[in-house]
Amino acid sequence: MEKSRRVINATAPIRVCDLGGWTDTWFAETGAVFNIGVYPYAEVQIYVRETESASPHILIHAENYDERYAIDPKNIAYDRHPLLEASIDIMDLPDNLSLEINLYSRAPGGCSTGTSAAITTALLGALDLLSPGHRTPHEIARLAHRVETEKLGLQCGIQDQICSAHGGLCFIEMYQYPLAAVSSIQVSNPIWWELERRLVLIYLGKAHSSSEVHGRVIERLESKDADKSVLGPLRQAAVDGKNAVYTGDFAALGAAMVRNTDAQADLHPKLVSDEARAVIEVARKHGAVGWKVNGAGGEGGSLTILCDAEGEHKRKFIEAVPQIDPSFQVIPTYLSRMGLRRWEVNG
Repeated sequence: MEKSRRVINATAPIRVCDLGGWTDTWFAETGAVFNIGVYPYAEVQIYVRETESASPHILIHAENYDERYAIDPKNIAYDRHPLLEASIDIMDLPDNLSLEINLYSRAPGGCSTGTSAAITTALLGALDLLSPGHRTPHEIARLAHRVETEKLGLQCGIQDQICSAHGGLCFIEMYQYPLAAVSSIQVSNPIWWELERRLVLIYLGKAHSSSEVHGRVIERLESKDADKSVLGPLRQAAVDGKNAVYTGDFAALGAAMVRNTDAQADLHPKLVSDEARAVIEVARKHGAVGWKVNGAGGEGGSLTILCDAEGEHKRKFIEAVPQIDPSFQVIPTYLSRMGLRRWEVNG
């Protein structure tokens, strides 16, 4: 016999403009990242029922993929959506609950904006409300990172989960992988509004696919005597970007973004794809002052563009994007003042 239903909701932002990416990894050892949490957010909704059944069930609805399937909470296989299944597996959930979990994101998968980390953070945050002694957002971020590294054995930096958990303008100082101090950059409303107005997120039409290139970069940097000086400009770009935002110096922020993208290309030329370069060239012609290949870079994924002060230039650039390639999309964004949000309502 089942009892009345509870409904748990959670949302978490994605991130853009991740200056200092690649320095938040185990092979970098220490790092600095400045990134920006934005909406559209990842959304999780869990319908919870207490049950007296000996075999409580968990039903997953991956709405973006139009998939519904059940898993056995006592024997979870990572075979359909491993990130979701591993997130459920890592939690110590009560035995007397049946769950229906709905997950959705407006950001395309493989957009290089930390969408998977946002989904994981929101899911873990929602599931955490079913456990005693709730975790802080930073603890949720650490747990989301463990899902990828420990449960799934993936190469994974720490910045995406932290930004989804904390939101806003994040400055992350990794002092010993995966441990980090996180500072929320507080700015005046005019700076916030102007930054939000100038940013444009361009999806390059397909999920990023760069495992081979990423593998070569990692192989280059993980060896015992590796020259890791190439990571220095990336760390510096994060510091410069943080300082620029504090003072509302958008020209300096744009310059930091450009230096970061150039430093990515120094890691491997293919981290800045031909498609990304085509968008950058059009953005430059329309007055843009900065551009950042989001995430690790490579084929597909997305770009963050920082436009100049003239709104007409931004609008003309947005109109020009489909002319570069009809599959390219402008994804509307706005800055997230909050990170992980979770709450419960009566069903």
